[in-house]
Amino acid sequence: MANIKSAAKKARQSLVRRERNRYFKATARTYLKRAETQLATRDLEEAEVNIRAAIKALDKAAQKGIIHRNNASRRKSRLMKAFNKAKATT
Repeated sequence: MANIKSAAKKARQSLVRRERNRYFKATARTYLKRAETQLATRDLEEAEVNIRAAIKALDKAAQKGIIHRNNASRRKSRLMKAFNKAKATT
């Protein structure tokens, strides 16, 4: 445990930030997983809804600095590439 007042405050702040960051990361992961599952089962209408939600969640996490903007961009690109491939084969 921190002995210095400023270090104790910093520890408290990091706990709050960790919880907030976990929420945004988990939300993005959830929508990504749902979209990928629906792409695998060829449910393109539902997949499109979850892809939009995943993109929104990734953008929000990148905007807040929780994930790097290139990381968000890469994930969105891979997701859209898979969606377009599934759409083309149908």
